[in-house]
Amino acid sequence: MAPTTQHDTEQYATPSSVWRLRTDAWEYLGYAAKALPGASERGKSEDGLLKEVTRQLRVLEAVETYWAVPGKARVLALRASIEAGNYAEALDQIEPVTRAFSRFGHDTEERSQDSDGQLSPFDPSIATASDPRPRFEVLVIDDVSETDREELLAEMARQRRSTDAFVYEINVVSSLEDAIIAMLLNPTIQACILRPGFTIPARHRPGEDLRRFLDGFVDPDIASYPPKERILRLADKLKELRPEVDLYLVADVSIEELAGSVNRRFARLFRREESMEIHLSLLQGVSERFATPFFDAVQQYSRKPAAVFHALPISRGGSVVNSRWIKDMEEFYGLNLLHAETSATSGGLDSLLDPHGSIKEAQDLAARAFGARRSYFVTNGTSTANKIVHQSIVAPGNVVLVDRNCHKSHHYALMLAGAQVAYMDAYPLNDFSFYGAVSLRTIKSMLLDYRRAGRLDEVTMLTLTNCTFDGIVYDVERVMAECLAIKPDLVFLWDEAWFAFASFHPVYRRRTAMAAAAKLEKDFKDPAYAARYAAQRETLFDPVTGEPLDDEAWLNTRLLPDPDTARLRVYATQSTHKTLTSLRQGSMIHVFDQDFNHLNEETFREAYMTHTSTSPNYQILASLDIGRRQAELEGYELVQRQAYLAQSVAQMVARHPLLKKYFRVLTTLDLIPEEFRETTRPMPLRDGIAAMDEAWRRDEFVVDPSRLTLHIGNTGVDGDTFKHQYLMDGYGIQVNKTSRNTLLFMTNIGTSRSAAAYLIDVLVKLAEHFETERQDMSPWALAALEKTVASLVGTPPPLPDFSRFADHFRVDDQTIDGDIRTAYFATYKTGSCGYLMPDELAEQVRAGHEVISAGFVTPYPPGFPILVPGQVFTAEILSFMAALDTREIHGYDPDLGYRVINELPVRKG
Repeated sequence: MAPTTQHDTEQYATPSSVWRLRTDAWEYLGYAAKALPGASERGKSEDGLLKEVTRQLRVLEAVETYWAVPGKARVLALRASIEAGNYAEALDQIEPVTRAFSRFGHDTEERSQDSDGQLSPFDPSIATASDPRPRFEVLVIDDVSETDREELLAEMARQRRSTDAFVYEINVVSSLEDAIIAMLLNPTIQACILRPGFTIPARHRPGEDLRRFLDGFVDPDIASYPPKERILRLADKLKELRPEVDLYLVADVSIEELAGSVNRRFARLFRREESMEIHLSLLQGVSERFATPFFDAVQQYSRKPAAVFHALPISRGGSVVNSRWIKDMEEFYGLNLLHAETSATSGGLDSLLDPHGSIKEAQDLAARAFGARRSYFVTNGTSTANKIVHQSIVAPGNVVLVDRNCHKSHHYALMLAGAQVAYMDAYPLNDFSFYGAVSLRTIKSMLLDYRRAGRLDEVTMLTLTNCTFDGIVYDVERVMAECLAIKPDLVFLWDEAWFAFASFHPVYRRRTAMAAAAKLEKDFKDPAYAARYAAQRETLFDPVTGEPLDDEAWLNTRLLPDPDTARLRVYATQSTHKTLTSLRQGSMIHVFDQDFNHLNEETFREAYMTHTSTSPNYQILASLDIGRRQAELEGYELVQRQAYLAQSVAQMVARHPLLKKYFRVLTTLDLIPEEFRETTRPMPLRDGIAAMDEAWRRDEFVVDPSRLTLHIGNTGVDGDTFKHQYLMDGYGIQVNKTSRNTLLFMTNIGTSRSAAAYLIDVLVKLAEHFETERQDMSPWALAALEKTVASLVGTPPPLPDFSRFADHFRVDDQTIDGDIRTAYFATYKTGSCGYLMPDELAEQVRAGHEVISAGFVTPYPPGFPILVPGQVFTAEILSFMAALDTREIHGYDPDLGYRVINELPVRKG
């Protein structure tokens, strides 16, 4: 059997799919080890099996280099057994690995124990005795000989005890590039030890995808840096990839001299002989991420005896366990849930409204995990989180720039806050009947309009959705930078309801609000950045008057904010329960506000009090705590997997001859107009991590690869009918969102390979159904179907832009904001509003009358308000509403029609 060559292996080691390739390779080898002994007797080709075995071994040799377990040594031993024809021995080596994959879902092996109770260190044979302790891998970066490597492993193994809370294995790589590849490929790495002896290039030439990524990620001149600088640069790069991983530095030089310059990067510094301290630090570092202070407090409370003489009869199960009629509640939910229910804030449970104990500790850990300065738990969803942030920042009369296509909670929050709302239109995707996102040029134009009108000081906040329901993701850093160049104290609220998972992947993370804020803060302190700003300022301001030059120059320049005046005031609201592990309605608010302490702390506290229940659900809070633990310890692995599964479904739809006849997964080219892209790949992640990284660095908008928008127009079935009649009723497949001719499928960290396979299987069955149905149709029925298909594939009436607020609710005719709260409460006066049916409305609009909406009108789909209080009806709006084929329209009564304002309120002032 030929040895591994780089040509054989370079294509396999790609971050997006390596987990699947490893699992499949080990499972195939298990099959082959069983099949080979009797292959010739059964008439099968032994040569064919051995050829595939050789290929799979090459795959494993390429990727297991970056794992301690099973590791490359295990693969080499397996190769030797197979080459010797000892297939029974090979099977003994394979089965514990595949059994562990099946049991744990990732890279874990069962370990034996020595007679003294210590774990057998790095034993190449895997015993059957299970160990329930969580386990992880430690990466050591040092160019050492094989003898020194074995001594290092043995020394660290001697420190391990059966009483340790966790089990870890060590893998050693020799170079900077190998370390980066290991961090990308191996999500089980939770700690990394740097030793100064590492080299730069990878020991074996990486595949094309990884090579392209490394070339763009690593400074090409790093080999020329002095040793200390190389260490610091590598540490920075590892932290950029996996900020949750603990870094440790082991050096022979005077570590006291290093301490001052490296402590920000490393958890601790050691000399080589301090192996016990290193061991304890490794365990302690993971323990700090494993900690769940509030979840632990709830568990401890549930185990204590107590007599309840306060509210909540269900507490301790009091009203349930002895009931003759609701025993099934206990049977279904279990006693733990009932024992953990309480309305007390004692016993370590803390108060959500005034946290000083376990809840505060849990929130502090969440802030660390998500890169925030502060984080707050919310137990009634991101709708409430949005209201809290808006109320804490916005005073009556403040102007807020907001995407009209945002979640309805923002519209209601702005109404309650009394904001002057300036709606911005996202670019329309008329062919699919939904919107994309708001272009940076649109945002800048509006800010410049307010500057020109002398009202820029009134503009307080910009509110945008990142990422949108359909997966459109902003370049958050660029948006904030260019806006701050115009309005240095602008506050940002990023609705990341569907993006909480993004903090745990190196490419996704860059486009989150918290990471972008941290990056800008770092840039503003850089002298080189200040020099670039000074040079740009000369091109944008009149050298004599100091006034800004014409708006066109500002629009056409990638603006840099003044680092001396710009303030980073950034808020992100996240529906943890939507994309990470949490009970329903579990959400968080993340804050990166440099002025929070003196400008917003008190108002934020009052807003939080206003909208937060005094009886929060402790089970939701506990789930937020434990969901954060999972995200820190295995989020990278799970996010990688969910994105890959989505891409595998997309590829199957594109390749299957029957599926592609009826379905099409929309790509970046469909969802993002060319003017907002510098790159041209339809699905960047499909082409590798380097392609995704390039698009996410350069393009104004990108598409979240974990979401699939499936175009179904060729089936002749509209999205709403397809969702309910075919998917949910027929096969139990749940989807959140539809449009006239699309369905949105979202993978998440709980999506499995079998779930993805089931979806493909169902789509094939449905395609076969549509094919059979067409074959059985009469010519007249087929003609009718083709007409329906043409209407679903063709372009309907265009999505209506925001018309305008009625003049009565506007400040002037130079700017577009309107007083949505006055319009809303105008309807409280008896007789101030009435109803008009669509035909009556159309007649009045044609006659030139200003007809004003009295409320919010929100059709599902598309799910955003077509009309808000104070907005003027137009023919385009009525045409769009008439063409909608949806069963659910909030704010419209089919018997009465639209509610309109008949009597305008007295104007303020």
